[in-house]
Formats: sequence, C-alpha cells, structure tokens
Amino acid sequence: MYPLVPGHEIAGIVSAVGSKVTKFAVGDRAGVGNMVYSCRECPNCRAGLEQYCSGGRVLAYNAVGRDGQPTHGGYSEKIVVDEAFAVRIPENVPLRNAAPLFCAGVTMYSPLRHWNAGPGKRVAIIGLGGLGHVGVQISKALGAHTTVLDLSQAKRDDGLRLGTDEYRVTTDAGTFADLANAFDLIISTVPRNADPDAYLGLLARDGTLVHLAIPEKPLSISAVSLLNDRRSIAGTRSGGLAETQEMIDFCAEYGIRAEVEVIDADRIDEAYERLLAGRRPVPVRDRHQHDGEGLGRWTSDRLARRHRPF
Repeated sequence: MYPLVPGHEIAGIVSAVGSKVTKFAVGDRAGVGNMVYSCRECPNCRAGLEQYCSGGRVLAYNAVGRDGQPTHGGYSEKIVVDEAFAVRIPENVPLRNAAPLFCAGVTMYSPLRHWNAGPGKRVAIIGLGGLGHVGVQISKALGAHTTVLDLSQAKRDDGLRLGTDEYRVTTDAGTFADLANAFDLIISTVPRNADPDAYLGLLARDGTLVHLAIPEKPLSISAVSLLNDRRSIAGTRSGGLAETQEMIDFCAEYGIRAEVEVIDADRIDEAYERLLAGRRPVPVRDRHQHDGEGLGRWTSDRLARRHRPF
C-alpha cells in the first residue's frame, strides 16, 4: 500500500504517552517487533501467543490499523503503538543492537525454548545470517551443544567467535555422513529450497526440523524420512509479547547482541545490493561516525516523517 514506510525491528526512546498509559513513561527505552496489534480475544491471544492471532493481527507496516489507516513501520522519525505491543529494553543493551532482536531474536528464541534447547541437547542452525548469528548465541546461552550448517567457510570465524561448538559446510557431502542422526533440533533460517530429506537424516530419534523461512517452492519430503526415528518437521512464527520481553531480558543477562552496521538512509540501495551479492557487512564496532545510540542516523528526510496512531 503506497506510499509505504517499511521497518519492523524498532528501538527508541518514548517521547510521549497517552493519558491511560501505565507501562511506559517519557524517556523510557522501548522496542517493537513485527506486529502492533492483535484481537486479544482469540484462544491464541489469551494464551500469550499473539503471533498466531486468529482474529486479525496488525503488522507494523503495510497493514491496516484499527483506525482504518495504513500502518507505517520503523524507518521514520516517530511511531505510535499501543503500550501492550511495546517491550522494555534493558539499560545494558544498546538500542542499535537491540532492534533486530525484536524480530530476528525472538524468532530464534521462541523455537529454541519451545523445543527445549538446553543442556544435553544438540542443536543445529542452518545459515549464519541475520537470524542464525543471534540463534547461535541464544542456543549456547541455553546450554545446548550448537552446530552451524552453512554453504561456505566464509563465516566460520564469525561462527566460532559467537560460540558455536562446530561449523560444518553443507556443500561437503561428508558433512551429512558425519552428522547422521546427530541432532535433537535443527532450525533452518534460509529460504532456499535445500533438500529437506538430507537434513531430516541428521535428526536423532524424535528430533524436529523447524523452518523459519518460506522457500520459493513447496517442500517435497519423503514420508520415509519422517517414519525413520519418529522425526518431525515444523514451522514457527516470531513470538508473543510476554516471550519477547523474556527474550530481551535473557539477551541482556547473557550479553547477547545482534551485530549491526548502521548506515544513512541514502545508502539503502547500496546495502541491499551487498545483501543480494552475499557480501558481509561492516560491523558497527568498526565504524566510528556513529555514536553509541546513533538512532537519529537510522532515519532520513527522504523517508516519511509522519505516523498515524494504530
């Protein structure tokens, strides 16, 4: 719906509150994920699983808000959100590193928690990208033995630095032979149509392969891969509001951060081209033109500066 302002991983400072707001005060640090409202009445909402709202959740951008107007996301100067759909950001998490946690972070945290990643469990994460690099940190903090499965060796050093126990390349046929029946949980963060049967073969008895991304083509799976060792394949959305608050508090406690590169808005095309080409970003710690919180540099006069209340 045009004109469109995207963005759904949002971190900032509260600049104003409504008369009935009790959760936040002006000056507080707050974050918003990929949804800004849900019906709050369906069984999923009442269970704290607003991400599965059956009564019509409202996404942070390119959706229709309760006022009948389009929602606009986080690439703008201000955003107005119901207090129930914002979470408190602990003081020890820089805003720039917190923002991606409100989608990428909770999208990894939720399945790791749901499928009981922890001591004695072996977890594999397919793809050390935006979601995967956060997932490695969370999985390790939960106490699980963690393995990264990626297409190339290019990210090995990053994976080891972030705490992975093993880094294996999926283009090496020996990887699948060596790791047969090795994992209790595999989380795929990649949208490419990799052979799901090959990855199901890496699961131990009662293991689960969880998909976070949506491949271009439908998945094709042999029933034999599921029958062997009582394996399962599943999918998951991001996370509910209570779980998102739990996630950011967990990340604060264990020093987990999303690694980011902060850019001006006039470099968006360049950044997107680098993403498509698979070129790694420059970590924000290596860039000196941005201050510690740096949020003002995330916006531009070229982007819409107005937001309607949701």
